[in-house]
Amino acid sequence: MSPARLMDGAALARQIVEKTAQRAADLTDRTGTAPCLATVLVGEDPASVTYVRMKQNRCRAAGIDSRRVALPATTGTEELVGTLRSLSQDPSVHGILLQHPVGEHVDERAAFEAIAPEKDVDGVTFASFATMSFGLPGFVSCTPGGIMRLLDAYDVDPAGKRAVVVGRSAILGKPVGMLLLARNATVTYCHSRTADLASVVREADIVVAAVGRPRLVRGEDVKPGAVVIDAGYNEGNVGDVDFDSAAERASLITPVPGGVGPMTIATLLEQTVEAAARQLGA
Repeated sequence: MSPARLMDGAALARQIVEKTAQRAADLTDRTGTAPCLATVLVGEDPASVTYVRMKQNRCRAAGIDSRRVALPATTGTEELVGTLRSLSQDPSVHGILLQHPVGEHVDERAAFEAIAPEKDVDGVTFASFATMSFGLPGFVSCTPGGIMRLLDAYDVDPAGKRAVVVGRSAILGKPVGMLLLARNATVTYCHSRTADLASVVREADIVVAAVGRPRLVRGEDVKPGAVVIDAGYNEGNVGDVDFDSAAERASLITPVPGGVGPMTIATLLEQTVEAAARQLGA
């Protein structure tokens, strides 16, 4: 069969951000208030600092105010929770993003739960997971939400298909499985203790690799014609899928970079503007 067609997340993300910028400008004109995203960063991890700077630049390009809240690496759970609760109560802030990881000494789940659900534009709280799972109004986890938008853009209907999610993190693996289930896919979760992972992957019509292990999914284990979504990012611009070999068997595949990553940020910006619109009654 011919090599897989690339799923261009960067191009789709640009379209979403353009529409988001138009909506942000209209909202600002009508209310006199620009949407505002507060990004909380604990410590100075180089990768996190880079991500935050990139998100701030994308916010500015989309007409969204960006507030950076930098806390020292020694910040404990109680102080971080207090900061997030304060931002949740600040009417000038419409969305809150806690850049993770936050350090092993911090209870990350307690920090996430300090974010008000109506401002949880990154989709990390229990409330957001519940609304995702039950198909109720709320905010989706950004990477899973971006993945679903990519599937839709390339006319991939999950209904009736077998989807295998490799990874079970609270903000990627678990929620993307629930979103696929809501679209009538038959979902299997795999993880570090899955016996004979390759045999499970071989049955998948849709593979979502989201475990953080470079080239874990090999091309020989991809079902011919499957759709392969690589949500991993490892050192050296390497994903969780062995791209070259998988592209020989898949029908559609996301590149790394340029696939899922841009969609994550586009979803974050879109949900920030939506949160502002709801809070401003517009």
